[in-house]
Amino acid sequence: QVQLVESGGGLVQPGGSLRLSCAASGSGFSRNVMGWYRQAPGKQREFLASVTSGGTSNYADSVKGRFTISRDNAKNTVYLQMNSLKPEDTAVYYCTAVLGSRRDWGQGTQVTVSS
Repeated sequence: QVQLVESGGGLVQPGGSLRLSCAASGSGFSRNVMGWYRQAPGKQREFLASVTSGGTSNYADSVKGRFTISRDNAKNTVYLQMNSLKPEDTAVYYCTAVLGSRRDWGQGTQVTVSS
């Protein structure tokens, strides 16, 4: 099992930036596909981005060009750089790790975009 702890959320003005981090514990981090999701109040959890063990990334259309996912296997950490933030980006952001049929989730970090 992989334990995931997100950090870096907070309040930011529209147009601003935040970088989320997700620290993973347990062995085998480098073999996991890592990803980020978010869930806004009253909405379903939404896929944002993923990165494979080899560094190939994939993005939802809603964040393509604004968000960048990256990973540091030496630090067992995955990041989500978020730029040009909009009020509609307000949500709880979750990190996830997938290995085979297993998926683990972090407990999430709140991001609020408001003036």
